[in-house]
Amino acid sequence: MATTKWTLDPTHSELQFKVKHLMITTVTGNLKSFSAELTSNDDDFTNADISFKGDISSIDTGNIDRDNHLKSADFFDAEKYANIEFKSTSVEKDGDDYILKGDLTVKDVTKSVKLTAEFGGIATDPWGNTKAGFTLSGKINRNDFGLTWNAALETGGVMVSEEVRILGELQFVKQA
Repeated sequence: MATTKWTLDPTHSELQFKVKHLMITTVTGNLKSFSAELTSNDDDFTNADISFKGDISSIDTGNIDRDNHLKSADFFDAEKYANIEFKSTSVEKDGDDYILKGDLTVKDVTKSVKLTAEFGGIATDPWGNTKAGFTLSGKINRNDFGLTWNAALETGGVMVSEEVRILGELQFVKQA
């Protein structure tokens, strides 16, 4: 089988995180600057090798004060730990989709995570580029990565949930 390299098309990709705030609503944030690449056997992504790097300074929740707090030592400590990184350990077919397992590193803490990649298909754009699309989803516990800041509420509960949902729309371009 031929090995195929795919690189992220950043203009047609997005990566979000969602966290409960005050335990009653969900706040959405985006990582505006990130890169990813994968190596597969032809157009079959089973056992693909996938890597990702995201720039912490590009966090955007639509509120500059909250963004600055997330970038501070209370959370990601962007001055000391500039990136989030992921490296796959296995990719298994699950129907038309894929189960992606790998090592996620945040603040120099590496933990195994499992994500689902819904395969959107392969298409050729008007300029002759072959593209593959995936919808990524999964959950992590932020405390596992040293993101432990929180505040107790007078009414009970905490300000920020431990569970973080990860959602991505990722488009990759096949390299010649």
